[in-house]
Amino acid sequence: MGKDEKFDVLVVGAGPGGYVCAIRCAQLGLKTGLIEKNPRLGGTCLNVGCIPSKALLHSTEIYHELLHSADSHGIVTKGISHDLGKLMKKKDAVVDQLGKGVQALVKKKGVTIISGAAKVLSNGQVEVSTSKSSTVFSAKEVILATGSKPVELPFLPFDGKKIVNSDHGIAFEKVPKKMVVIGGGAIGLELGCVWSRLGADVNIVEFLPEICPQLDPDVAKVARRILEKQGLKFLLSTKVTASKNSKNGTTLSLEVNGETSEISADRVLVAVGRGPCSDGLGLDELGVQSDDKGRVLVDAAFCTNISGVRAIGDLIPGPMLAHKAEEDGVACAEIIAGQAGHVNYDMVPGVIYVDPEIANVGLSEAQAREKQIAVRTGTFPLAANGRALATGATDGIVKVVADAETDRLLGVQIVARSASELIASAVAHMEYGGSAEDLARTIHAHPTLSESLKEAALSVEGRGLHSL
Repeated sequence: MGKDEKFDVLVVGAGPGGYVCAIRCAQLGLKTGLIEKNPRLGGTCLNVGCIPSKALLHSTEIYHELLHSADSHGIVTKGISHDLGKLMKKKDAVVDQLGKGVQALVKKKGVTIISGAAKVLSNGQVEVSTSKSSTVFSAKEVILATGSKPVELPFLPFDGKKIVNSDHGIAFEKVPKKMVVIGGGAIGLELGCVWSRLGADVNIVEFLPEICPQLDPDVAKVARRILEKQGLKFLLSTKVTASKNSKNGTTLSLEVNGETSEISADRVLVAVGRGPCSDGLGLDELGVQSDDKGRVLVDAAFCTNISGVRAIGDLIPGPMLAHKAEEDGVACAEIIAGQAGHVNYDMVPGVIYVDPEIANVGLSEAQAREKQIAVRTGTFPLAANGRALATGATDGIVKVVADAETDRLLGVQIVARSASELIASAVAHMEYGGSAEDLARTIHAHPTLSESLKEAALSVEGRGLHSL
């Protein structure tokens, strides 16, 4: 690659949104360069987010199941313990394998990989710098896909030891004795479960009155009570106001309904959300407009206010999810190629990979009522499902929300083992404008956990077959 090499498209950032966007651009015949400053492609999701955390969750689920439920299956275990070093090596091996796979895939699809840190200049030029040199490339279109980073609380700066974020939380060298997680969302719950299963005393501090605000309170309460049975402790409607470090750990000042208290831990995981990552891109100098949260503002075609510069994924408004970023990337590539790229943001599912998993899509009952939509709902407990009984997975619930006038599906919420897989059929029905009756009349194999979806949909009309 020579100086000022010209591309049709330059994608900055090789996370799920960026590398998928680059692949789709190449498929559409566009000469595409993919710029990444880290040694391995895949972004946060592959390297320090979705993939390593799911590897840890799976490994610790096996350990927790053997430790607490083996006897109920007639399995005799003695002296069971864990080896944290091997567990981490397993996680790292998964990440390494997938990283090599993404690298090979991107190259095979005809994308040029450019290593280095990018700074966007004017007129479609991008300067890419390494420790040794810098090179300027140019393109008709520059697509920003630099993702997000953990949000830091002003009075709790990350030190990687006592005060940690999710990047650190997947790589502890030993199990904490006492751990406080600030934030009862997906990241906090998942990493809280990982370390609780391995023996940590975990308290989750949540500012809101219930975990998982995307769910209806009745469903969220079911999920929380299941997690409490597993050993997690929750401090709800609780605000962290200050912190004090000592030799042995950190003491947090808490406030609940005007009353103050303290809690101490040797590790504090701050999981209060993520913010857009645009450090070093030169967007301010370029004049790219952003909102008060630092998210780049774009139109329906992902265009910023600067001609030839677009943005996708966590860098722009919308749910900060890998699959949303991928859809952004595909749609953006297709629009550049003159096709009708589109993302239905109402149909982006969310999943929390605890056990049982928590999944949702569309509107909750509360959200629908806030929009003044009359609804009917149906629920079904996993305890009444044959496959759940046979496999010891009876904790959970399915809730279906439908328009009271048209019966159109508005939302589905699931707390169940494999909810991450079950939610896909709900998304499919909703994508095509399906009704609760459509879902209820869809034949589901027996015995499967998926029958719970059918039963919840039947219950919308009060005709559930297997619930009292």
